[in-house]
Amino acid sequence: MDKRKLNSTVTEFVFLGLSSEPEVQHILFVLFLLFYLLTVAGNVIIITVIQIDPRLQTPMYFFLTNLSFLDICYTSTNVPQMLSNMAGRKKTIPFSSCATQMYFSLAFGMIECVLLGVMAYDRYVAICHPLHYTVIMDPRTCTHLAAISWCSSFLSSMVISALTLTLPYCGPNVLNHFFCEVPSVLRLACTDTSLTELVVFVFSILIVFIPFLLIVVSYARILLSVLRMHSASGRHKALSTCASHLTVVALFYGTAIFMYMRPQSKSSRAGGKVIAVFYTVITPMLNPLIYSLRNQDVKGALKRAFAKQRV
Repeated sequence: MDKRKLNSTVTEFVFLGLSSEPEVQHILFVLFLLFYLLTVAGNVIIITVIQIDPRLQTPMYFFLTNLSFLDICYTSTNVPQMLSNMAGRKKTIPFSSCATQMYFSLAFGMIECVLLGVMAYDRYVAICHPLHYTVIMDPRTCTHLAAISWCSSFLSSMVISALTLTLPYCGPNVLNHFFCEVPSVLRLACTDTSLTELVVFVFSILIVFIPFLLIVVSYARILLSVLRMHSASGRHKALSTCASHLTVVALFYGTAIFMYMRPQSKSSRAGGKVIAVFYTVITPMLNPLIYSLRNQDVKGALKRAFAKQRV
């Protein structure tokens, strides 16, 4: 805390948000409130169904439970603050609250990157090594992989946030964003941010790009394995179990890589806000829909759960 006070005269930040027009803000408030409620409700349903259905007690759905819980945490870090800013005239956030929001939103985003990579590896083992699947992906291994996803991301976020927040912020305090994200905060620093941007880029390679490579390699191996299958039904079943995951990967990674793996000087600020909406609001909301509509096991579990309620 003392170091922050020495390095900064800014005590709060002001959000520009997605729009300055009151009418547009009212519409966005209703829209994003609906998105938030759908996100929380949808992910809670997914977690509940997986926990109560014995048929879903597998590694794939253990990781899906982690993903659903993560999506609730991720969207809850940013959306309530955004709704508060849209509803009220005061669109400020204290420096300490901004620091907390930035740390957790970055950590949760990183966890999602690593977790999606782990889920791709799980699908690779299940399809390419089915006879050894239960041995390789035993409960202890699954727990360790999930713990690595969470712990490595929290530590990485701590490093990036610490470097960002100890920079001097001595003048401008208007964030052209709807939440405290590293690139937008860095723009307000009163010093050269090249070193911090380099560190962010390096961690993006480690936490974003390496899991993405794992996903690419895993699905390349899966595709080769599927092409060697003689049964059309076997090929369809193998691909259908991967379809939901691939859809989520495309939505989340497409926007995250575009935001974090390019030099910040070339990024469009208005475009950056729109991109951020996708991976902080839209993707967490769509994940439960994707996994329930495109996954036969989850659809079956939902039907069984509703059937029990009727009885």
